[in-house]
Amino acid sequence: MKVVSPAFEILTPIDGIEILKTIEAVGRTCYKSEDKITDDSCVNFVQGIINRGHEAVIEHYNITVRLTNDRGVSHEEVRHRIASYAQESTRYCNYAKDKFGNEITYIDIRGGMELDPKVSKLDVAIQSQIYDEWVDACLDAEKHYNKMISLGATPQIARSVLNNSTKTEICITMNIREWRHFFDLRCSPAAHPQMREIAIMLLKAFKTMIPVVFDDLYKKYVTDAKTE
Repeated sequence: MKVVSPAFEILTPIDGIEILKTIEAVGRTCYKSEDKITDDSCVNFVQGIINRGHEAVIEHYNITVRLTNDRGVSHEEVRHRIASYAQESTRYCNYAKDKFGNEITYIDIRGGMELDPKVSKLDVAIQSQIYDEWVDACLDAEKHYNKMISLGATPQIARSVLNNSTKTEICITMNIREWRHFFDLRCSPAAHPQMREIAIMLLKAFKTMIPVVFDDLYKKYVTDAKTE
């Protein structure tokens, strides 16, 4: 059994200013105001687009990321309809083979426990007991998975005993407008704690790499929520 933290990798090369310039070039078509484009006009133009809610313009740029999180979280990620997905398949990946270290990899639940408004307030000793129960359940699932494989079961049959904490990698491509929608839903305190964990991590990266576009969401869910 292996336990890892959630993680992400941004696969699309990101040049924040060039993204804004592309959006500006598209957006100014609506007003035929291309003559107002300067070296730095894109920042204020895109800020205005966001402020006015004219977000159809920012659909003209896609970003692809690879997220490493648990399968429970991935079921929520794929509910975003304006997106494309490619996900690690438990039907074909045989985790009992050397390629996967002959073990199941699980996403650590500690981060989710810290963001859960009820669990985070429990006594530390109780939290430790909860975590130990999770570890025991994961070890048990791994044992039965490996046994089923050794008996001749295919991965698509053996996967039935795996739990929601099983690590998965999922590549997601969305346009910038849908990424804003993603963050607005998935960084919210109403979202699942482990969904929030990975979403806030990614929002911080997007905000750092792309000027203006994610500033309001960063302020709403990171600065104001004091998640840093």
